Amino acid sequence: MSQSLPIVDLSGLAAAAEAGDAGALAQLGGAFDTACREFGFCYIVNHGVPAEVRQAAFAQSAAFHALPLKEKQRIRINAAHRGYMGMASSVIVTSSIEKATKPNLSESFMLMHEVAPGAEMGPLDGPNQWPARPAEFRAAITAYDTALRGLGQHMTRMIAVALGLPPAGLDAYFQRPTTFLRLLHYPPSPPDADAKQYGSAPHTDYGFITILAQDNRGGLQVRSRGHSWIDATPIEGAFVLNIGDMGSRWSNGRWRSTPHRVINRSGEDRYSLPYFYDMAADVAVAPLPPCVTVETPAQFPPVTYGDYLMERIDANYAYRKGE
Repeated sequence: MSQSLPIVDLSGLAAAAEAGDAGALAQLGGAFDTACREFGFCYIVNHGVPAEVRQAAFAQSAAFHALPLKEKQRIRINAAHRGYMGMASSVIVTSSIEKATKPNLSESFMLMHEVAPGAEMGPLDGPNQWPARPAEFRAAITAYDTALRGLGQHMTRMIAVALGLPPAGLDAYFQRPTTFLRLLHYPPSPPDADAKQYGSAPHTDYGFITILAQDNRGGLQVRSRGHSWIDATPIEGAFVLNIGDMGSRWSNGRWRSTPHRVINRSGEDRYSLPYFYDMAADVAVAPLPPCVTVETPAQFPPVTYGDYLMERIDANYAYRKGE
């Protein structure tokens, strides 16, 4: 029997998170905890992000990627990991389950947390880059980024309660969150493509949580405990949420950071909007005290998130190597 990812209903999350209502957050977090233990992935619905904000972001992403390559390259990715990344410019060499042999068949625009000049602290702090057109691009993408940041903040309070902390138990680690919004375009996979040619090769995410909006083309697959691949079939209006490496470490392995991949066999262009909501770069991540017991001692040594992040970015992206 084929498996499917569970659906978690977040109705009332914003009010519960803002009020610090531990009881309501615990109720919301129950199904989430179960999903993260088994899959490390779930769909989230009734999340509070307006449909029109999401639709506008998709429309502007498609319009940006339709621009001539020369125009997109005017804002090529900079040392602060912001801007345009060209087609097939990343190879996921840090995968724990498969040796990547080919670059990912995708291109993207990367936006990160805003940092005021002179306030740079983390290894990727720096200016965002914006294209001159489409005319509505900056406004639409900023609105989407703001909405997803709010959802990440609310989910962090639910996650804190699910892991045995008070609602504000993780807030201090997100005073200066590290955020990434990536506007991805995957062309159709060629009919004669090599079996190892992926839109995104099998990998785990590096940070806390990832909130993904995908179009209706499909192609995302999640690795099950039995090492089969589960299709994350698009559900209208839902996000796909997954736990990253740091989220798994905080939970002492209770929640899985699960490998996943993308193969675009739809015959059409595929677009997705992954939003990565992570702790500040200087946070030392170790299993949280409620997750460590005599029966389940700490499985991970402390690691500074920024160091972990930079090791992987430097390894996986061609521009970091001057290529």
